[in-house]
Amino acid sequence: MDTTKLKITLGPVPYLWDGAAWRDFYFRIADCAWIDAVTLGEVVCSKRIHFTQPFIDSVTARLVGAGKAVALASIAMVTLEREALLTRRLVEASAWPVEANDLSALGRLAGKPHLVGPFVNVYNGATARILAARGATRICLGPELPLSSVAEIIRDAPGMDFEVFAFGRLPLAISARCAHARAKGHSKDNCQFVCQDDPDGLAVDTLDGQSFLTLNGVQTMSHTCQVLLAELPALRGAGVTHIRLSPQHCDMAAVAEVFADVRDGRIDPAEGEARLRSIYPDVPFSNGFHHGTVGADWVPPALAAQQVPA
Repeated sequence: MDTTKLKITLGPVPYLWDGAAWRDFYFRIADCAWIDAVTLGEVVCSKRIHFTQPFIDSVTARLVGAGKAVALASIAMVTLEREALLTRRLVEASAWPVEANDLSALGRLAGKPHLVGPFVNVYNGATARILAARGATRICLGPELPLSSVAEIIRDAPGMDFEVFAFGRLPLAISARCAHARAKGHSKDNCQFVCQDDPDGLAVDTLDGQSFLTLNGVQTMSHTCQVLLAELPALRGAGVTHIRLSPQHCDMAAVAEVFADVRDGRIDPAEGEARLRSIYPDVPFSNGFHHGTVGADWVPPALAAQQVPA
C-alpha cells in the first residue's frame, strides 16, 4: 500500500534540556529533509519555560526558513494562575498555530485554526467533529488507542487531518505533584530542576527490580519506546495523515530518516527496526497499544505488517 502521503512531524521535547542544547537540537532538525512539521514548546512543566524561552524566536525562524510547518504547544495541565496567563498569552500572541494540550487552551482557541495535541482525550468521531467545528485542523490522537479505534474515529470525522504517535516514550499521566523531584529528595516548589539531570527521563523499577516506568518531572512515561514502522501501511489505510516522532535523547534526524525510508519503501520494517535499535540502544521497543494488547508488548515487524484497519 502506498504510504508516501504520510507526513512526518516532530512533537515537543518532553524533557528538560539545557537551553542552548535545545536550540542546537532544533537547528539540526531544521536541516533534516525528512521532517515536514514541528510542534515545539513546553508541555510538561511551566517552571522549565525560562530555559528555552530566549531561543524560541531563533528556533522558529530557523525552522520556518527551512520550510517546516511550525506550531507552538500549550502546557498539558494548567493548575496555577501563572500557567493560565501563559496559556492566554500564547493563544493571543503566537504568530504560529497553537497546539492545545489542555481544555483551557481549547476554550481560548475557539474560532481560530489550531491543532489538538495528544493530551486532549479524543475517543470518538463525535468529539473530533465538535473540535473541527471550533477550529481544529489536525488532531494528534492519544497513543493508547488501538488501530481499530483510530480508524473508526477518522471515518466518523471526514475532512480532518489526524496524527498518530509513532516513536517515543509514551506519555501516560501528568500530575500536580512532582515524583521526579521527590525521588531525589526535593519538593516540587524547591525542585532545583533535578529533572535536568535525566535528559531521557528517570527510570523507575518495581520492588523486584523489573523496569517499569519513566519519570519526567510531573509526567509519568512508559519505560518502553513506541515504534510504529511496520504499521505505517495500516495507518495510512485508516486515513492517518501525519505520524509523530517524540524527541528522545538520541539522533532524531536519523530516526526521521528511518521512518521516511520505510514509508517510501527504500528499506523494509525489519531493517528499519534494526537501525532504530542502533540509534536508540538499551531502550526496549513496544507497539502493544496499537495492536489492542498490553502497551509494553512488542509485536515483531513480520506480524505487525499483517494488520489491516478494521
